Amino acid sequence: MLLTHNVALKTSLQLPCTAHECLVIEHESELPALMAHLAGNPFRVLGGGSNVLCAVPSVDVVVQIAIKGITLLRTEPDAFIVQVGAGESWHSAVLQTLGNGWAGLENLALIPGWVGASPVQNIGAYGVELCDRLHSVQAWDTQLGERVNIAAADCGFAYRDSIFKQSAGRYLITSVTFKLPRPWQPVIAYAELAVQFAGQSPNAQAIADAVIAIRQRKLPDPTLIPNAGSFFKNPLVPAAQALALKAQHPTLPCYPQADGSAKLAAGWLIEQASWKGYTRTIGAGKVGVHAAQALVLVHLGDAQGADLLQLASDIQADVLAKFGVALVREVNVWAE
Repeated sequence: MLLTHNVALKTSLQLPCTAHECLVIEHESELPALMAHLAGNPFRVLGGGSNVLCAVPSVDVVVQIAIKGITLLRTEPDAFIVQVGAGESWHSAVLQTLGNGWAGLENLALIPGWVGASPVQNIGAYGVELCDRLHSVQAWDTQLGERVNIAAADCGFAYRDSIFKQSAGRYLITSVTFKLPRPWQPVIAYAELAVQFAGQSPNAQAIADAVIAIRQRKLPDPTLIPNAGSFFKNPLVPAAQALALKAQHPTLPCYPQADGSAKLAAGWLIEQASWKGYTRTIGAGKVGVHAAQALVLVHLGDAQGADLLQLASDIQADVLAKFGVALVREVNVWAE
């Protein structure tokens, strides 16, 4: 266990935040010592920092689970069972599994962050969600004080949600085990992939390459323009509300769901409310909404986390006032 003090935290939004104490775990065997050190005191978990908005200049204790490793546990008649350490880069893990002939994660290529964070948000893109490929999650349960293995069916997965998100701080995810299908079949029903591969039967690497190209075209590189990807979830609303909005706004993207609700495009709502490309200067700092993708809030230099959080709150209030739709943040906010 590596312990350091007064550490400047690295997140993709590049907003200033210092941890008074940072503890890095590289092996599962270190977890009992970590628990003894924490002694029941509160802490925050930070992975790759790609989905975190530090809205305060400092926090007390941060834990990073940096366990590495990608292992084929076994081959079953219908799947490869592959375990990946929580500290592995998600995108690197996708590429390595593909390179080893274990296809199934290609639609999720180029999503930033670490593998350990993937079940928390139930990450998804281009027609595939993590829950579609998950076998189980290995974690330390801080309530029970022991290692646990949680089957996919018990993870409480929903749209960008899970028991890990609902019970923040209870589970320290150490590894994620995937069930990658064999024989593999391409998932290319998503509109942009369907157009690109019309009449074709692409292999998994071709799909990964296409997803990477689409993401690079649509989303700003956080190393060039600090951002946390999609800041808001696409809202789910009752069917009647969706129909009424569609009647008023015929171009509103609206996707009926199996439970009778409808999913709306948050980016469309934000853009129609005239926030796309908006910038705001606060003292020496500057924040804004990306000019090419209204779902992405950006840090344009020298701002504080509270500045970006205020911009997000203003957008939420405006969209609610204009459309009667409440936007929910997808990004995790660290506040007081």
